[in-house]
Amino acid sequence: MPHPKFCQACATPLEWIAQLEDGGPKERLRCPACGHTHWNNPTPVLAAIVEYRGQVLLARNAAWPGKMFALITGFMEAGETPEEGVVREVKEETNLDVSFTKIVGAYDFQRMNQVIIAYHVVADGEVKLSPELVDYRLYDLPALKCWPAGTGYALADWLRTRGHEPVFFTQEENEERRRGLNLPPEEPQRAG
Repeated sequence: MPHPKFCQACATPLEWIAQLEDGGPKERLRCPACGHTHWNNPTPVLAAIVEYRGQVLLARNAAWPGKMFALITGFMEAGETPEEGVVREVKEETNLDVSFTKIVGAYDFQRMNQVIIAYHVVADGEVKLSPELVDYRLYDLPALKCWPAGTGYALADWLRTRGHEPVFFTQEENEERRRGLNLPPEEPQRAG
């Protein structure tokens, strides 16, 4: 993610300045005029493994290549809990009503400076996609393949709770799936 160029407080160009913090000296983008620090904290993103009529719904964003389908995701908003946010996102993106939520886990997605909070949700209703989504597919659990980044790890962890050992896309399959997507390459595997 690109860094801001100007101070949010006074509009002076930011500089990389080292300053003593609790853990010792730390270089961050800081304003040389007013001392404001751009903390660059990760953004919380909510992800939903949507169980719909016994299958998992994956959707394709309008900006993505034709072979790329993923979980329903969105940014958490001020004034809502993660659980409220994931219910809202599922409704906004698919028109489905959530009747059950259970947290799967939290996952780093450093390439986008995000922390993903993933939930398994059970939803019902008539699928009507938001304008930012152009297609969806329903998958039986054994047919799901996980991608080697962020929400793909959440899907893998959830599949394990259902008695399915996850299968990940190979590097070649993932490159083909992402062909045409203008993002930096994904990290090969998470640590640990």
